[in-house]
Amino acid sequence: MGWFKRQKSTDDNEKSSKVVEGMWLKCNLCRAIIYAKEVDRNLKVCPKCDYHFPLSVEERIELLIDQESLEEWDEDLVPEDPLEFVDTVSYSDRLFAAQQKTGKKEAIVVGKCAIGGHSLGIGIFNFRFMGGSMGSVVGEKICRGIDRSLQARMPFLLITTSGGARMQEGALSLMQMAKTASALARFHEARLPFFVLLTDPTFGGVTASVAMLGDIILAEPKALIGFAGPRVIEQTIKQRLPEGFQRAEFLLEHGMIDRIVPRKNLKTEMQMLLHHMMV
Repeated sequence: MGWFKRQKSTDDNEKSSKVVEGMWLKCNLCRAIIYAKEVDRNLKVCPKCDYHFPLSVEERIELLIDQESLEEWDEDLVPEDPLEFVDTVSYSDRLFAAQQKTGKKEAIVVGKCAIGGHSLGIGIFNFRFMGGSMGSVVGEKICRGIDRSLQARMPFLLITTSGGARMQEGALSLMQMAKTASALARFHEARLPFFVLLTDPTFGGVTASVAMLGDIILAEPKALIGFAGPRVIEQTIKQRLPEGFQRAEFLLEHGMIDRIVPRKNLKTEMQMLLHHMMV
């Protein structure tokens, strides 16, 4: 498939340099050096170990949903800086930089779409926007998306990739964990299916709330999923963690997720689930 396009420089010398540098990738998992075009042709999956590289929101949309079916909701909602938070850089500056980098106003895209002709609500986290962290606007967009799906009597799919709660918003960010869980409680009472796809990485307050509340929880192969990272846990408990700890395969073996779905099979899998659960 040729739907992954690499950025090209207009300067010939710079272009030549970037092509050479960008011809090879190092796998995040097995650390093998692999030909970049081969990874692209393989839907950004490592041909050596089957690790699924992160996708952009645009790539997710093109891979999964029916063509031109996305109707984005609340795209003009923007975060503010109520705490006037500053670390090495002010929160306002970080937001501006993330918006310029991604062309998005926040770390999630929420809307209505179709998969195999089945209508559903969808939320797609954007890790390139401040690590996909869940601030007050991310939580608000998820809740609004769930409520709109509830009114339309259609399922909701959440695709997660996140470092967790957004520390620059303090308790306001942590409140989104309870807020999204409350919205999902209403959704569950209406007996509408809530699907989650966990991708690499999914961590922190997102894992501790909305990401693990799905009726059916899917994950991509080798995805790293947890609350704190494995190195932090090892340093805290002073013990060596089991092999593969916090990988999707480990979570499946221990009953925390329902199924691991390779990227190439994801649309077919979702079509099957939507067909059987909405009959």
